[in-house]
Amino acid sequence: MLKIIKNYFRARFKKILLEEIWLEDLVKMGMRIGDNCSIQPGVIFDYSHCWLIRIGDNVTIAPEAYLLAHDASTKLLNDYTKISSISIKDNVFIGARALIMPGVTIGENSIVAAGSIVTKSIPENSVVAGNPARIMSTLEEYKVKINKQLNDPVTNIYDSKYTINGNVSDNDKN
Repeated sequence: MLKIIKNYFRARFKKILLEEIWLEDLVKMGMRIGDNCSIQPGVIFDYSHCWLIRIGDNVTIAPEAYLLAHDASTKLLNDYTKISSISIKDNVFIGARALIMPGVTIGENSIVAAGSIVTKSIPENSVVAGNPARIMSTLEEYKVKINKQLNDPVTNIYDSKYTINGNVSDNDKN
């Protein structure tokens, strides 16, 4: 119990001292986040326009992804900054270090691969990757591909016991 209290005060102290912005701060400013979302450490939300970001239910956003609701690259050219909403629909996975640009909607049941730069809206049930992100397959095609790999006897499959929360043993780590 003492450790929990100590961690709570350490986190609050860091927030005040380092002026950290927490997810709850962005929600208070108007960003919407659905139920059962998993937003990993280091995700950057456009603080200056966070009220334009809408995240559906059952969304996972991997570490260090960026969601930008504005693009100031037009400022020098046309004396304006592009500002537009971002909508991430239900059951979406966004990979690590993916960048979601303003004006993008990511359709339900879609996957954005790690490192992708999404400049245009993605239809539902799509798997996208690249810079700029392009549709690589449907979700169903991707599922078939992954299941083939899982059924390949050469493929090593590791279940949840190989995670930190699964208390992975030193032997299993090797």
